[in-house]
Amino acid sequence: MDNRLVLAVLFVTLSWVSVGTNAQTTAANNMTTGNMTTGSGHNMTSASATMAPTMTTAPGNNTTGASSTTMASSTTMAPNTTVATTAPPIVPNTTVETLQTTISRAGCGTEQLCAGEPSSCDPSTDGSCFFLAAKRQNGQNFEFALAGESDGYLAASLSTDSTLGGNDTTYICANNNGVVQFFGALLNNGKLVLKELNVNSVKGKITGKKIQCTFAATVPTPVTRSTSFAVAISTGPYNSTSGSLGSPDTKLQSPVLNLASPNTTVTNQISPNTTTSPNTTTNHGITFQQSLTQALLISAGMLSLTML
Repeated sequence: MDNRLVLAVLFVTLSWVSVGTNAQTTAANNMTTGNMTTGSGHNMTSASATMAPTMTTAPGNNTTGASSTTMASSTTMAPNTTVATTAPPIVPNTTVETLQTTISRAGCGTEQLCAGEPSSCDPSTDGSCFFLAAKRQNGQNFEFALAGESDGYLAASLSTDSTLGGNDTTYICANNNGVVQFFGALLNNGKLVLKELNVNSVKGKITGKKIQCTFAATVPTPVTRSTSFAVAISTGPYNSTSGSLGSPDTKLQSPVLNLASPNTTVTNQISPNTTTSPNTTTNHGITFQQSLTQALLISAGMLSLTML
């Protein structure tokens, strides 16, 4: 019985090994002969067929892929962005044409940055005030409008720092016998040195003492490529015979601000009340004298009482 049992177990074991071997052989044959190509195997065949051409035609597809890559690079718009940021500077042409319109506050705070003294200055109305507007075209190129009253010239200066007069770019509209004449200059230590600037499309008109002019200009390009400057408006004498410009008298000076931000509020750092300090000193002197007089009177009174 024991021998029979051993033989039975051995037979069953050999049978299972044979079945497993046949299953592996069948699966291998099916995979090899493509018996599985009729069902999900067909999908594998299709996948292989799909992949095979892709792998076979890789050079052609790679060429197409390269084109696609090139197109993808184009969609980054890096060259266009660079061009927009570094727009070419304006070609100088300071021939002045007649300004047919009147400069006003239209668009201030939304389309253009505006600075005025007083802050409510509207050059389209009568009255003595000073006005400067800046509207960005592209890159460092801006449109400017300048208005104010002067017997000589009206000037707008741009400073890269809060100190005015360190070779600051200055745009000048002068009254040349009733006609606007434009000058570019650098303001250095209170003196104007003529210099050709990247300015064109100059227009201007003069009514009595009121000077109004508009122009397009490429503002200075700092290392940081920013559009942040302190702006100033000034007036001064102009000798139309000799063409000389006198020292400027600053009417408005702002802190450093971004010209490309129309909604910036511009404050004038030149206060008309800065001359009140002498009065303050005088008031302190009077108070001190009054206190000293009172002290002397009290001392005299005490001395009188002692003598009594």
